[in-house]
Amino acid sequence: MKHPDLSERLPADFRFGTSTAAYQIEGAVDEDGRGPSIWDTFCAEPGRIADGSSGAVACDHYHRTEEDVALMARLGTGGYRFSIAWPRIQPTGRGPVNAAGLDFYDRLVDQLLEADQQPMVTLYHWDLPQALEDDGGWLNRDTIDHFAEYAAIVGERLADRVEHWVPVNEPNVASMQGYGVGEHAPGKSLVFDSLVVAHHLLLAHGRAAIALRAAGATSIGCANNHAPIWPASDDPADVGASKLFDTLWNGQFAEPMLLGRYPADLAPLMEDVVRDGDLATIRQPLDFYGINYYNPLRVAAAPDGADVPFEFREILGHPLTDLGWPVVPDALREWLILFRARFRAAVPPLMITESGCAYNVGPDENGVVDDHQRIDYLQAHLTAVAEAIERGVDIQGFYTWSLMDNFEWADGYVPRFGLVHVDYETQERTPKRSYSWYADLITAHARVHAGQAD
Repeated sequence: MKHPDLSERLPADFRFGTSTAAYQIEGAVDEDGRGPSIWDTFCAEPGRIADGSSGAVACDHYHRTEEDVALMARLGTGGYRFSIAWPRIQPTGRGPVNAAGLDFYDRLVDQLLEADQQPMVTLYHWDLPQALEDDGGWLNRDTIDHFAEYAAIVGERLADRVEHWVPVNEPNVASMQGYGVGEHAPGKSLVFDSLVVAHHLLLAHGRAAIALRAAGATSIGCANNHAPIWPASDDPADVGASKLFDTLWNGQFAEPMLLGRYPADLAPLMEDVVRDGDLATIRQPLDFYGINYYNPLRVAAAPDGADVPFEFREILGHPLTDLGWPVVPDALREWLILFRARFRAAVPPLMITESGCAYNVGPDENGVVDDHQRIDYLQAHLTAVAEAIERGVDIQGFYTWSLMDNFEWADGYVPRFGLVHVDYETQERTPKRSYSWYADLITAHARVHAGQAD
């Protein structure tokens, strides 16, 4: 497979990586002192997960780290983004450290470095200790203090070897899906009352960044899920609804982190939540701004009397993944260009911390997983990144979601996002054609740029 276009267009120091999350791959939820998380509880509630499954075993990564790190080494990526399970470090989210849990991640970091995989560590990828949820979870401001303590513990142990840090993954998804509409753990449907959760997660990001820097961390960023928001029509009601949702999904998280303020339309709703000094805490210096991108969203005004003033419509004219998500790489390019133009000097270098697609393709009679649609997706989205770079946007890397098929939250094990196929009964790993394509691209890129980085 040849990649003359991409390998030449992406900068010499461009980082290729993969991403995962603890609850989605580790399993071993009852081992070595790990406490229960809100996702253990949520999965046990009938009807919450599409296929009735859970992350109790997942990809059994907890027992297979050597095999999985070897897959990364063969792939040739330079970085691996993974998350630490808070309940492994502090089973109740507070108090004494569980040594076995911290030791696991200490060993993993060493294994990654031995395989030339620079770690990017996410501290919170949604697996809140259940004991903290029992005390109010992210509705309770005290959870922020506990999170800062947890960040300090992990930073003290790992900051000397971890290249990049992400305090909180996708605070918009965690607040809206988990506390706003109840589709994710902990399953609360508070609608706009979940805005306090968004604020607390942003504060947790800031407090963790402070704790990590105190522990010696040198590169701290974020991983915010961003999507271009398109109005369903030119009707003023649809345009207004799309602008409101854009504020809630994008501006509510980018503006506090980068500018130290909430969007003007949202600020009045946050007056009873924000305390003196909060926004300064949230606006910590960022060494990179991580963007998790999947697809644009098309928004229309909701009928009178609806619980929320907007609703989502299909985006037509584009191929769809198995989850029905439209594949629109041009939207990524435009988003990156407009994001840089909007925030200008406030924006640090960008990183694509997640981007991927679900295609449920398994091994054929010869054991080959021909996921050509994923190859097309990656080719198109990396090309979009290259085009944005050529337009002056500083983008330093692309971490594809995901290294391997895994537990995809409320969708269970049905969607497959991985470069590596996982047989969940045998735990056999089978690299897909997309794995080979990505490896070839990385090799070609290194060959084209040999000597340029010196």
